[in-house]
Amino acid sequence: MPPATKRKRGEGQWALGYREPLNKNEENKKNDDGLNVRRRILDVYSKAGFDSIDPADLRGRFRWFGLYTQRKPGIDGGKTGALEDEELDDRYFMLRVRIDGGQLDSAQLRTLADISVKYARGTADITDRQNIQYHWIRIEDVPAIWDALEAVGLGTMEACGDTPRVIIGCPLAGIAADEVIDGGPQVREIYDRYIGSKEFSNLPRKFKTAVSGCTAHCTVHEINDVAFVGVVDAEGNTGYQAFVGGGLSTNPMFAKSLGVFVRPEQVHEVWKGVISIFRDYGYRRLRHRARIKFLMADWGAEKFREVLEKEYLGYALPDGPEPAAPLPNRDHVGVRPQKDGNFYVGFAPRVGRVNGELLGAIADLARRYGSGRVRTTAEQKMVILDVPEENTAPLAAALAEHDLQVNPSTFRRNTMACTGIEYCKLAIVETKQRAMDLMDELEKRLPEFDQPLSINVNGCPNACARIQVADIGLKGQLVVDDNGDQVEGFQVHLGGQLGATFGKKVRGLKTTSDGLTDYVERVVRSYDAQRADGESFAAWVRRADDADLK
Repeated sequence: MPPATKRKRGEGQWALGYREPLNKNEENKKNDDGLNVRRRILDVYSKAGFDSIDPADLRGRFRWFGLYTQRKPGIDGGKTGALEDEELDDRYFMLRVRIDGGQLDSAQLRTLADISVKYARGTADITDRQNIQYHWIRIEDVPAIWDALEAVGLGTMEACGDTPRVIIGCPLAGIAADEVIDGGPQVREIYDRYIGSKEFSNLPRKFKTAVSGCTAHCTVHEINDVAFVGVVDAEGNTGYQAFVGGGLSTNPMFAKSLGVFVRPEQVHEVWKGVISIFRDYGYRRLRHRARIKFLMADWGAEKFREVLEKEYLGYALPDGPEPAAPLPNRDHVGVRPQKDGNFYVGFAPRVGRVNGELLGAIADLARRYGSGRVRTTAEQKMVILDVPEENTAPLAAALAEHDLQVNPSTFRRNTMACTGIEYCKLAIVETKQRAMDLMDELEKRLPEFDQPLSINVNGCPNACARIQVADIGLKGQLVVDDNGDQVEGFQVHLGGQLGATFGKKVRGLKTTSDGLTDYVERVVRSYDAQRADGESFAAWVRRADDADLK
């Protein structure tokens, strides 16, 4: 008799019959849908206080409404991952407000500013997914915050959790003179049809969407779970190419093109099909493999497209072209024409860190010099729309008074940082202030340097700040200094490029936080001295000697 073959262990895929929870996260979701926690927050927790919160809600379902406990002050990075959750948890929360497509008007921005001042000790950060994040939120204040947000058409539902999170879109959708297609209607249609639906409130893990017809490709489609990118087919029709399976963290992968042409009116159907495949076939057994990129890696784009068309859409999509190459800068910083004859003015806060007072000032400036419409970007920047040409210079000057630069240095323009150890329970090192200090010092040391150069600073391996696709990506970790002491520092990734290659890790290349500025200055000077005309930092890294990278 032939030996019995061992049955392959299931990955928790619902479509294959594995419906029983295989870990604590899946058990919690089966016990109660995360969307149901809103009622308990309103009726119980906000009235009885922090100590009344069920742990399964506190560290699980609260995320379905944008709430995470923040890190207790004074706990150093060496204890991250070693302490139990209740030891790391503060009694305050980070609260994420989802801003789909980055679209705001002055009334909404003023409301965000007021919430910051009244409930969040003045804190506010612009994320690299166009959201606003607060800190120091008390559970007792959440109902009032929700009332204020919802009164102006904003909210926190599915801002976090195993859900379809914020849909990022070009901040200039319907506005940019050179866009391929206005993706705004598709962003709104997906949101209106599916966000908050229990059909997709229990996914294997988070699901990130991008929709854009922008020529700059500002929504970084290469690293989203699903992305729709504007294209023009052979007959001159505008629509979208679909990409699936992008993501970073500890196993970075670029999204794969499905090779299709999606008409604008089909986008919501294709989106529903892709997220349904993730829900039904996604891997739920191991949390670290529960992203659609792992399913795409195993299936390949051809099989994924076949399953999408046959099992979920019920029709075949025509083949479609690939999008044109992105513009050199994807951030929409500067003064540029709109299709209606007005101008937009994009400006750079310091690594996304703003505050309530500043948000209020931006709302006032948008109303005074434009129509009041404001946008956030996926690069932690902001844009004021509808500015008459004669108002562009006065607006730029007014923004500069608030240290918001329309023509920033390379270092101000291209430095990004995650939340870091100041508030995040996963972080190992400080990031925001470190990145701001680095940026300021590089401006002093290298005032003439003007080549595009992205520096992304992350407090842990999870890549919230996209370290693997930056020119200089800095992953926070503890390192040993010259005295043999364990201190905050970074592993260095060099020469990452969206859609092309992930950053190179040179053997032994790490730096302490204190030595970070000296290291970056050194490698930038090497690049500037050795680069050929028009040669990018990423291209130089691929040919440089390791000695020049250290």
